[in-house]
Amino acid sequence: MKVDANTVRKGHVLDHNGKLWVVIKSEIMIPGKGNAIVQIEMKAVRTGVKTNERFRTQETVERVQLMDHEMQYLFADGDLYTFMDKDSYEQYTVPADVLGDSAVFLQDGMVCNVQTYEGAPLSVELPPQVSLEIVEADPVVKGQTASSSYKPAKLSNGVRVMVPPFIEAGTRIVVSTVDSSYVERAKD
Repeated sequence: MKVDANTVRKGHVLDHNGKLWVVIKSEIMIPGKGNAIVQIEMKAVRTGVKTNERFRTQETVERVQLMDHEMQYLFADGDLYTFMDKDSYEQYTVPADVLGDSAVFLQDGMVCNVQTYEGAPLSVELPPQVSLEIVEADPVVKGQTASSSYKPAKLSNGVRVMVPPFIEAGTRIVVSTVDSSYVERAKD
């Protein structure tokens, strides 16, 4: 389906020069003179080669329609992650580079949205937030106010986050899977 270049966003898949490309970054640039352009950084689906392309904002590009599947995460085997389609019980193996940095937040039984094209998984969207336990937290420094100071802490999956001073080791917190930031104390 043809779409305007200025509507292309991160995660979209484009058919450009006969190849499939996943958009990594899309930015509208307005030079001092002339028309605005869209700078798109993209990665080839099959080979992993990255490239930058510039389009005029009024140009159209071919966006590929992907199939959304609600899948349950089963297990990891090295750099491969296995998901099961909740409707057909078919299993898909997803390479680590498709998941990217969000792979550390996968939990057994987690339901994710997997986008496929012609049966091949192209992207995995995790839930926006997950609950994890703090295994290590720095002590509170006296004199710091709770409203503006955060301290480093280590989660059960090994990720380091900044948390408010009242959070101690053993506390379960909610973390954003998008930017690995503290959201709130878990209610469970």
